[in-house]
Amino acid sequence: MLIKFIVFALVGLVGTAAHYLLLYQLVESYAVNAVTASSYGAIAGMCINYGLNYLLTFKSQQSHLRAFPKFAVIASIGFGLNMGLMTLLTAQLYYLYAQILTTALVLVWNFLGNSLWTFRVKKA
Repeated sequence: MLIKFIVFALVGLVGTAAHYLLLYQLVESYAVNAVTASSYGAIAGMCINYGLNYLLTFKSQQSHLRAFPKFAVIASIGFGLNMGLMTLLTAQLYYLYAQILTTALVLVWNFLGNSLWTFRVKKA
């Protein structure tokens, strides 16, 4: 489980990079509210992470019709956590510090949800 978490986290760096780059670009170049910008970044990261986790982390044999809806549920809850935490934390912290803390918490949720439900391998 630890190795799978490490792979999940490493794969997640790609999606997280897309999330942060979009967040930063929207806030700094277009003056978009940090919470709104973070939501767009989270959606971009989710799309990237689904593909990479399906192929690399969990090496899933499930059809996308079965796996993606579950992934979307877990990601949607993670999205809600991201938005709620960003709303709370940006009231007190610089938006990038708030996003770092939020990312750490959502990472744990996403890993557990995807390991235990989305990509769970049923033993015969």
